[in-house]
Amino acid sequence: MILKKLVRLALAPLLLVAGANCALGAEPAKSGVLLDRVVAIVNEGMVTESELNEQMAVIRQRLEGQNTQLPPEDIMRKQVLDRLIVQEIQFQRAARIGLKITDEQINGALTDIAQRNNMTLAQLPAAVSAQGMDYASYRDNVRREITLQGLRQRDVLGKINVTPRELELYLERVKKMPSESLQYNVSHILIAVAEDASQSQVEELSRRAEDVHTRAVANEDFAKLAVANSNSQTALEGGALGWRRGPELPTFLAEVVVGMKAGDVSKPLRTPTGFHIIKLNEVRGAEGSMIQNQTHARHILLRPNELEDDATVRLKLVGIREKILNGEDFAAFASSMSQDSGSAVDGGDLGWSGPDTFVPEFDAVIAKLEINEISEPFRTQFGWHIVQLLGRREFDTTEDTLRQRAFQQLRESKADEETELWLRRLRDEAFVDTDV
Repeated sequence: MILKKLVRLALAPLLLVAGANCALGAEPAKSGVLLDRVVAIVNEGMVTESELNEQMAVIRQRLEGQNTQLPPEDIMRKQVLDRLIVQEIQFQRAARIGLKITDEQINGALTDIAQRNNMTLAQLPAAVSAQGMDYASYRDNVRREITLQGLRQRDVLGKINVTPRELELYLERVKKMPSESLQYNVSHILIAVAEDASQSQVEELSRRAEDVHTRAVANEDFAKLAVANSNSQTALEGGALGWRRGPELPTFLAEVVVGMKAGDVSKPLRTPTGFHIIKLNEVRGAEGSMIQNQTHARHILLRPNELEDDATVRLKLVGIREKILNGEDFAAFASSMSQDSGSAVDGGDLGWSGPDTFVPEFDAVIAKLEINEISEPFRTQFGWHIVQLLGRREFDTTEDTLRQRAFQQLRESKADEETELWLRRLRDEAFVDTDV
């Protein structure tokens, strides 16, 4: 294919050979030493063998640290190469759409990493070096990771829709299961039923379970009842299962516990193993009323592209801001020009939002605004914005927080599949040649 040949010719100078300064047409130096080579051509870019070997070493070290058996070398090499190819495709797309990561964003991410490891940003370079890593390379890897996150947010997460009906159905399902944010202290008694038990034996054991339940409801000591009657492995511990988070509870227990209050004893529950009597001793981690300082804002987002660089986009927003200050309608500009599809349909309105709803740069600008004030243009990972603060309030967010959490969980449940489809499309549309 002509295209393949042209691409290879364009990349030929990048195949570094020591002493390869021979004249055109002359025989290459026989003593040349190959310093690096291309293992994959990806559109106008490439993946080199040194990059592949470096990632192989990183992944090998991680798997060995987790005591995970390594796959065969050829299989791991193919998997790592495929990952590097897809990453290269994503970086090329980020460059085409003008997605740039600022030093402030990188420093913010590095500060978070340092704080999570109980150190300052100034101490991070020494800590990285102590682990045998070059800090400049480490910083570049952070920049690359932020780029991939920003691209995924723009191309995938920002386009995932959750309908009101989907949200309501999800909330109904959540109500039927114990919360993952809560911990439950549960005890239980098992009156075991043998697999070959006769009907009369089952009826006898059922009456025994009812008797134990009656005594437990009458406040007889549950632990003593368990020691005397339970066939469970926890009988000698008074039937105590200890503290468990909602998803950690056995399914048959979870379905009962969700409808109980602390101190309640369930009616005998029949399972294939027998009759279970459950007591919910305590619940902890319950969330009370949540009062939150909220802001109401609207914004206009413009993104740099192949035709308009950062400076051009910023000047365009400066002009729009001046027109709004002179009496033109903010919402009209947002509806017709903003590239935030989620808010543009509402005139740029972002609704009432709590702390940490937006990226730090966006929150920092809002925090400094007076009511109805319009910011100067500013940059985030998503592009250039102007934002107007419409109001501030204190608000009980308990119900809203539960809905937002459910919305986020439902959205994330879609994200993995949508991301895989997106990456597959990018890969299918790219020119990739590994036969080099």
